[in-house]
Formats: sequence, C-alpha cells, structure tokens
Amino acid sequence: MGVRSVAPTLPPRPDRSPTIVTTVDAFIAANQPSWERLDVLVARAARDPRALAPDEVDELVRLHLTVSSQLSTARTHLDDPELTAALSRRVARSAAVVHGTRPRTWRTVVQGVTRTFPAAVWHARLPIAVSTLVFAASFAVMAVWLALSPEAVEASAPEEVRRAYLEEDFEAYYSSEPGTAFAARVFTNNAAVGAMAFGMGVAWGLPTLYVLVLNGVNVGLAAGLFHAAGDAVTFWTLILPHGLLELTAVFIAGGAGLRLGWAALAPGDRRRSDALAEEGRRAVVIVLGLVLVFLVAGLLEGYVTAAPWPTWARVGTGAVVWAAFVGWVVVAGRQAAAEGLTGALGERPRPVRAGAGPVTSHPGS
Repeated sequence: MGVRSVAPTLPPRPDRSPTIVTTVDAFIAANQPSWERLDVLVARAARDPRALAPDEVDELVRLHLTVSSQLSTARTHLDDPELTAALSRRVARSAAVVHGTRPRTWRTVVQGVTRTFPAAVWHARLPIAVSTLVFAASFAVMAVWLALSPEAVEASAPEEVRRAYLEEDFEAYYSSEPGTAFAARVFTNNAAVGAMAFGMGVAWGLPTLYVLVLNGVNVGLAAGLFHAAGDAVTFWTLILPHGLLELTAVFIAGGAGLRLGWAALAPGDRRRSDALAEEGRRAVVIVLGLVLVFLVAGLLEGYVTAAPWPTWARVGTGAVVWAAFVGWVVVAGRQAAAEGLTGALGERPRPVRAGAGPVTSHPGS
C-alpha cells in the first residue's frame, strides 16, 4: 500500500521538530563544533576502524545519530539547499563508517541476519509494542469514527472525490505500474517512513510518535470510508497481502526510534551520550535489517496484492510470509538473548562458564 498512500490525502510528513531553529547562521554556529568532531572521527575510522578507542566509537555513533536528526531539522525548517546538501554528504560519510566498521565476510552477514538483528528486535520488544499500540489506536479512532458517523464521512472529502476513491482509485493504485517499478517505488516510500520513524526518535521520541499517529490516521481514514460504504472486503483484501509485513516493519522501526528517544530522555545512571551511543548501536542493526523486510513487503505489494489470484491465495501468501518473519524474530531473538546478545552493533557473545550465565562482549571490551 505504501504506508502513506492508502488514503485520499497527501502522504503525511512531520512538519515540526522539537529543535528550535532561528536562522541558518545560528544553526551553523550552534552545531559546527560537533560536525567538525564527527568529520575527524570519520576520517580516522575510514583509514583504520581499529584506530578508534571504545569511547570514540560510542561518540562516533552518537554524533552520527545527532547529525542525522539535525539534517531532518534543516530540511524541515531551513530553506538552505547548500546546508542541506553539506549535511547530507556528512551523514552519508558517517553512515558508511558506522555501518561498515566490521569486516563484510559471509560469516558476519549470516550472523547479522540470524542472530544480531533478531536479538536487537527482541531487546526492543516493549517499545515496539508501544509503537504498535500508538498506530493501532490512531487507526481505530479514525476508522470507527468514519464508519459510524455519516457527518464525519461528509467532512472527510467532497462526494465526487470519495466516490472516485472507493470505486476506482484505491484498487487501481495497486496496478498503476508494472510490478517491478511499483515494488521499487513502494520500497523507497516505506523505507523512508521507517527511517523517519527511527531517525527522528533521538528528539525524545516525539517525531516518531507523530509519524506513527499520522500513518495510523491515514490508514484508518481509508478503512473508515470503505466500512461506511459497506465495502470493507475490498479494503482488507487489498491491504492484508502486503500490509501485515509492511506495517510490522514500521512498528519495529518506530520501536527503535522510541527506545532511542527514551535513552535521550531518561538515560538512567548512564551519561546521556553513552545511553544514546549504546541504543544507537542496536537501532542501526534494526534499520539495516528492516531494509530487507521492506524490500520483501514491496515485492508482495507489487506482485501479490494486485495479482489475478483468488482472495484466499493473495491474503494467504501475505499471512504466511508475515507469520514466518514474526516467528523467526521471536524464536531467534529469544535464543540470542539467552546467549547474552542484545543486538548491539559489534557485539560478541563470550563462552558460558560452568555455573554462570552468558556474558556479552561489546566492542572494545
């Protein structure tokens, strides 16, 4: 569906940020020292990742997340293409280092897929549940309101727009392009939603909540209109084949963003910078893993949702893929947690001593 494309409104974009911005010059003056420090760490790590001390690795991850959030702020509040381009290049360089500090051997890739990613998701299961509830509540409020209130339906859009949407536009959307092109566009759209839900979480989680609520309202608007028109079957049979996996990925990205925001808001007995760096290592793992999940969801939307198959085959295919993913994450995540893994980037389990629980080794330990 492209999470943001199912309703007859423009895709929601966060239009506010907790960061207070005055002028471009003030923004640059306030943040230039951290940008320069990030450049120094990136340059050293690019030459030899082992050149960074453990606390510098944490600092690198923290600054990468901070500058990523500042890039979002600059795009939203400051009309300065040159500044945005410079920050984009800086974030791209730091991302290449942060995501590439470990050797890309097949063994590392396999371990990342089978252990590190599910461990990170399992570790973040509580904020993922909160993320799911925020979306579900927003969806339910809008859907039920429209389904039960003719006045709300009338206020949602002009009658001719609603009729075209219900009778033609919604279903035609899924066959508007060839499968490959459509899947690619959906993947890009959904990956952007996930990245936004995660990346802006560093601002105390508020923008993440904003993204979840707006997407819930948007999907709920479509559901409510179809229910009010007595054609709920069309909505659900077109949403479920890809939406189960797609929305689950959004919930996971939202949970990673909320956990990052909580680390900034309530770091506990850790320094705030240490808490952000620690959670950032797990959040990066989740985001990298979700790239593959969003790709699969895009393929389902491009090739299964609009396929000329029986309804049970289309919905069943999506349900099987979703159940396999959730089952794998739960089983593999619990097993990795039992081995002492929490999903942090570069984390390694240590051998279990007799009579002792598993001990986890972090980078530099």
